[in-house]
Amino acid sequence: MTNGANTHCPYCALQCAITLTTPTAPSDVPLDVAGRDFPTNRGGLCRKGWTSASLLNHPGRVTEPLLRGADGVHRPVSWEKALDLVTAAVKNTRTRYGADAVGVFGGGGLTNEKAYQLGKFARLALGTSRIDYNGRFCMSSAAAAGMRAFGLDRGLPFPLADLDSAGTILLLGSNVAETMPPFVQHLQGARDAGGLMVVDPRRSATAAFTADGGGLHLQPLPGTDLALLLGLAHVVIHEGLADPGYISARTTGYHALVRSVASYWPERVQSLTAVPAGLIRDTARRLAEGARKGGSYILTGRGVEQHADGTDTATAAINLALLLGLPGSARSGYGTLTGQGNGQGGREHGQKADQLPGYRKITDPAARAHMAAVWGVPEALIPGPGLPAVELLQSLGQPDGVRCLFVHGANVAVSAPDANAVIAGLRGLDFLVVCDFFRSETAAEADLILPVTQWAEEEGTMTNLEGRVLRRQRAITPPPGVRSELWIMARLAEALAAPSTFSADPETVFEELRLASAGGLADYSGIDYAMLDRGEAAYWPYPAGGTGTPRLFLDSFAHADGRAVFTPVAPRRRAFSSPAGDVADRAGTSPAGTAMTLITGRLMEHYQSGAQTRRVAALAAAQPEARLQIHPSAAAAQGIADGDLVSISNGRGEVSCRAALSPDIRPETVFLPFHFPDLESANRLTEAATDPVSGMPEFKFTKVRVRPGTAPSRSSQLQSEGAL
Repeated sequence: MTNGANTHCPYCALQCAITLTTPTAPSDVPLDVAGRDFPTNRGGLCRKGWTSASLLNHPGRVTEPLLRGADGVHRPVSWEKALDLVTAAVKNTRTRYGADAVGVFGGGGLTNEKAYQLGKFARLALGTSRIDYNGRFCMSSAAAAGMRAFGLDRGLPFPLADLDSAGTILLLGSNVAETMPPFVQHLQGARDAGGLMVVDPRRSATAAFTADGGGLHLQPLPGTDLALLLGLAHVVIHEGLADPGYISARTTGYHALVRSVASYWPERVQSLTAVPAGLIRDTARRLAEGARKGGSYILTGRGVEQHADGTDTATAAINLALLLGLPGSARSGYGTLTGQGNGQGGREHGQKADQLPGYRKITDPAARAHMAAVWGVPEALIPGPGLPAVELLQSLGQPDGVRCLFVHGANVAVSAPDANAVIAGLRGLDFLVVCDFFRSETAAEADLILPVTQWAEEEGTMTNLEGRVLRRQRAITPPPGVRSELWIMARLAEALAAPSTFSADPETVFEELRLASAGGLADYSGIDYAMLDRGEAAYWPYPAGGTGTPRLFLDSFAHADGRAVFTPVAPRRRAFSSPAGDVADRAGTSPAGTAMTLITGRLMEHYQSGAQTRRVAALAAAQPEARLQIHPSAAAAQGIADGDLVSISNGRGEVSCRAALSPDIRPETVFLPFHFPDLESANRLTEAATDPVSGMPEFKFTKVRVRPGTAPSRSSQLQSEGAL
């Protein structure tokens, strides 16, 4: 046991600093958690952070490999047998169907070392191109927009503390007061100045901060954020609020942008979004005033990005920021809020289907040659681009798709869109291996569950929402039967006679990652464990022999000419795979009930699929079940009272939960958290429609029917679970 180990919270990308110590008195918790002073959290933690250590000795912890028997029951097996079974399954699949019949699904919570080696393991040890990760559900649209505009994607291209001095902040599609509460302190300056402006169809906890003179709440119809942003840009241009000097010196494409927003005057945008024209003008003017005074920021989150036009919506936000001269300014800027703990680092080093380490494109000959040299293999041995997450999951169990799947740090049975189809795909696999520390809903479907280390039991690095690389320090020894994923990959690579080398030691892997990233957009080559252990701030890019980059774009953007790019965008008509049947039941009929738009999101007490937080007693007691937030007028029209059971359904499935009546949501909109499984699983309703640029699923615009409900029958439960 190490007393006073300094590390970071295992949950969101804020990566709050914490200290873990041995309790001074007997306790069921193996460690005491204390907030540590750090620029992002300044000693504060949320409820999840304070209770994070309670999972380390949870009775439901998986501590030995579990093999599913013919009766469907998982029973312990030795590590030797487990690894032999995996090796045989991979070899058999490759022989029968080819290497691309083996797939890998990673996670944005893996350390940089595990994310890096997982990409290498997939491409060299398994020989497959079929790897992607759950960050595709989180940051992909913002990343694509950032690359399009700036030539580089880093969630926040400035330290989070820079927001403290801002007089104006426009926050679109993010409820940070619940999703990352310590973040809120960085909004206080803008709130005190009356300049906090929040865009959200709900009057969320964050939107409520705009009351009493704190700012403005814009409450658009779901799915109309792009039109709203075009309206704001129209006002900035036509009222002479843009920064002509900045536009001339630092951007390209301005005149095409002017033409593209010409038809989005405020009154028209009001008819599209339901946001009053006067409020649109007021918002644009406040942003411009803040920019002139040197303290204006535009921030986006999943609410505007998790759409089939999410890349274009994020691009519209960037266009607005460029008009005002915000990106690359010393006291203003644009950024997007990374969600998962290592959502930033996890997408930089090879988990994405189209990327190699260092944020290199897998189709770039120079990038391929660089990686071949680092790995010591012929370039031709590195597969080409694979399939983005939704397409990868849709291929599961199909004749020409993935037949053997590895899942690391993800719970796709709950988190993926059209979850019923995903569960059916998992059940159609020849072999499913899940590395996890709990028997998640995805692990429950596995042929083999491999127990892996938790955050306090491992060494490594994470990259937070600012692009700052942080050390994760081991505080306790893992249970005897548990192994690191690095160890698992190294052993399997050896059994599969993989080329190159695979290490079980995190620092050794990080040293290779440094070489792999050198010269890339996300260059970590100047960072090492020693400097991180000394507490030095390390923002990438950080080239060897150079310094870190806390603030990007101060001198130039990452395109060849050094300029940012305006890209004209426009709303597209939303199309669903079954337009007429989108709100129909499985029999194809249209049941009674009110047609509404469902949006999904998070609760303060829970995280992602809830596989961890639903096991924390204090968090589960506070939020034990999913509840459908619905406006009182919409509920009254159906005879629904607060706490009543309701049915939410469409052509993909049906969810049953209790109603929570609230005037804080638009009358035609309902909200359901996505942390819960089975018949409370919101993603049984969402569609696997995706953004054509980023591959992001349409999570925030789902047509459903809402009606009074009763406890589902066993038949309907089986049908919802895909068993019929």
